[in-house]
Amino acid sequence: MLKKFIIPLIAGIVVFTFVTMGLSEAQKQKKDEWYKQVELFSDTLAIIQTDYVDEAKPKDLIYGALKGMLSSLDPHSQFMDPETYNELKVETEGKFGGLGIEITIKDGLLTIVTPIDDTPAWKAGVKANDRIVKINGEITRDMTLTDAVKRMRGKPGEAVTLTIMRESEKKVLEFKIVRDIIRIKDIKEARILEGGIGYIRLIEFRENTASDINSALDRLKREGMNSLILDLRNNPGGLLDTAVKVAERFTEKGKMIVYTKSRKDTQNLEFISRSSNPILDIPIVILINEGSASGSEIVAGSLKDNKRAIVLGVKSFGKGSVQTVIPLSDGSALRLTTSKYYTPSGKEIHEKGIEPDIVVEEGKIELKKTEEAITKPEDIFEEVEKKEKPPKEEKAFDYKSDNQIMRAVDVLKAAKFYQQEKN
Repeated sequence: MLKKFIIPLIAGIVVFTFVTMGLSEAQKQKKDEWYKQVELFSDTLAIIQTDYVDEAKPKDLIYGALKGMLSSLDPHSQFMDPETYNELKVETEGKFGGLGIEITIKDGLLTIVTPIDDTPAWKAGVKANDRIVKINGEITRDMTLTDAVKRMRGKPGEAVTLTIMRESEKKVLEFKIVRDIIRIKDIKEARILEGGIGYIRLIEFRENTASDINSALDRLKREGMNSLILDLRNNPGGLLDTAVKVAERFTEKGKMIVYTKSRKDTQNLEFISRSSNPILDIPIVILINEGSASGSEIVAGSLKDNKRAIVLGVKSFGKGSVQTVIPLSDGSALRLTTSKYYTPSGKEIHEKGIEPDIVVEEGKIELKKTEEAITKPEDIFEEVEKKEKPPKEEKAFDYKSDNQIMRAVDVLKAAKFYQQEKN
């Protein structure tokens, strides 16, 4: 068995040696270094095969080596065995049993990018940039993203306990969250707020998002929209081409939306607006926060650089790398970081984020209610009856209590006033 296992490796090394012929001295040195490391790898495999206490399966050894190799590159690159690769395909369907959070590894720690609106995690109160230190009591140190996802997904109705470190509050918190079927709805809100100011809350960029947002914009136009707030807070991203289509909707034809840089010039991409009928005649404010990542950063950065929108809120998450999934012959796959995103002005998004034009921290506006004096006996009984009645359910959307939306409203009112004065 040992000979059979080593022969393919030796054959590979022989081919590798022939390739080095005809190269420059620097290239030969580089190839020689690779040769030494491949030899080290094959020696290690041979020793394990002969001396390890139990007989090791070649597939297990190679899979383990590949997982370690990819994880050493960056947090987003990984080797996926066939089971993991199939799970990735399930993710794109937009419906699964889980908690409703987008996670990554940041500074070596398992970190929440954002909780998705109206999911169990969002309702429980987890926040962007929370660090997950335990999942069901198991410490997440050295845990891969794939392993973390596996532990948090499962049957709907079952609870998962997350131990969270919230650095902003210097607290360790524990959340018991019950899994549910996660149904992702691209657009949560699309309405006129006041004075012709349209508002669209975009949750994620999926296959139908571009057509959905076009329908919402057409409807808001018919209702008298003369300006727009595009809310991308806690939007973790999604499909690149969809994010580009959304940005195109507000960008002059021929303008740059985003571009990528990689090691190979042939893999560098530029995304140029091809919209034949963009919306260019209304002022726009984009809302972002620390939970805005990837696709939402592309849209915000593009419209900001093209002077098409004012960005308001706090700095975004900073997830701006491109992962390419490369299927392998046995049903496994590589998810490899192949390039990074840059805004039209050349600013790198990855680990930098998008800086808002106007910084407004998140907060709630509390509206004080004046209590009327109770002067008549019948008023007392009415007051008691009011307290005994169950409280009415709060409105699902109360924009006047959201200080970032209200500041965006103020900015658009000022922009429209300036346009009127100018004309």
